[in-house]
Amino acid sequence: MRLNKFISESGITSRRKAEELILQGRVTVNNKTVIKLAFDVNPESDVVALDGERIKPKKKHYFLLNKPSGYISTTVDERNRKTVLDLIPFREKLFPVGRLDADTTGVLLLTNDGDFANRLLHPKNKIIRVYVAKLDKELDEKDAERLTKGILLDKRKSEFEKVYFEKPKDRTHITVECVEGRNHFVKRMFSLLGYEVKKLHRKSFAGIEADIPIGSYRELKFSEIKKLIPQND
Repeated sequence: MRLNKFISESGITSRRKAEELILQGRVTVNNKTVIKLAFDVNPESDVVALDGERIKPKKKHYFLLNKPSGYISTTVDERNRKTVLDLIPFREKLFPVGRLDADTTGVLLLTNDGDFANRLLHPKNKIIRVYVAKLDKELDEKDAERLTKGILLDKRKSEFEKVYFEKPKDRTHITVECVEGRNHFVKRMFSLLGYEVKKLHRKSFAGIEADIPIGSYRELKFSEIKKLIPQND
């Protein structure tokens, strides 16, 4: 890991300020002053110090929440509504990876790792989201096909990767897969074709499924994190 990134991720300052501290000769690695911005350190074994005081890396935390309805996906709310952080009594500051509408349930990841969140949310990485939607009426076969071929939303072609029926005999329960993270994306796509989404549940995000009861949470397993974070990062 780059030295400036190590310092910033310890929580004591920004990455730009960390670069200034390095150039000022105030940072040592294993008791040797380092002024190279491109210097790499091993967080597991190297001792990094600022003005003689050791800098300890900030521990990263990754949670899976099976979000219930009625909670908003923000850290604070001006209207004092319940947020997803109310469901995880954790002393360190967390933030949700993306958002779910207040009435949408299902998989929501929370973390204190900004790089992790940015990687999962960046459009180029095409992270798959799987939703189960309950519509106000049966989905027409032609409309299902249109949703996968693409329709105009926000003046650009938008589509679901897959559309299939959760229950073959009940065409109001629809499962969709998409890589879009735009607000209300699933609801707006159906709305464009004249359907109202009565209920929406995110079944999985980046391959992580809600294997816990609604309203509960757990820390992600190492094997899950390893799949989400390439080891050469």
